[in-house]
Amino acid sequence: MRDYTPNIPEVVEEVRQKFERYEAALTDKDVDVLDDTFWRSPFTVRLAMSEHGYGYDAIHEHRVARPPGPGIKEKRIRLEILTIGTDVATVNLEFKVRGKELIGRQSQSWVKFPEDGWKVISAHVSTTDGSKLW
Repeated sequence: MRDYTPNIPEVVEEVRQKFERYEAALTDKDVDVLDDTFWRSPFTVRLAMSEHGYGYDAIHEHRVARPPGPGIKEKRIRLEILTIGTDVATVNLEFKVRGKELIGRQSQSWVKFPEDGWKVISAHVSTTDGSKLW
């Protein structure tokens, strides 16, 4: 029988550590860590403002071309991690966009694979001016 218990503390912590490792790698342009975070599959998707990464290889190409630096995140507003059982998670981050009056939104879907551990299978980054927030 599968366990669908939400937010088992040690599972949330595992995902949090993977997420923070990924965030640090974005700033440092550590392509090895960035690549290691994502599922090595043609089904993996990462959509961002200047990227339509369909498949692991396309995502990797963007990683290599991306300049190093702090990126667009000026400060975090809200981080939400939801785990279901021990093998599925979502991470959602709301942040202030550096130097602009915009709010950024980042979402990731994670799966814990028996052979590879936690991997992002789908990710999205977008911005909004915040005027239509409920």
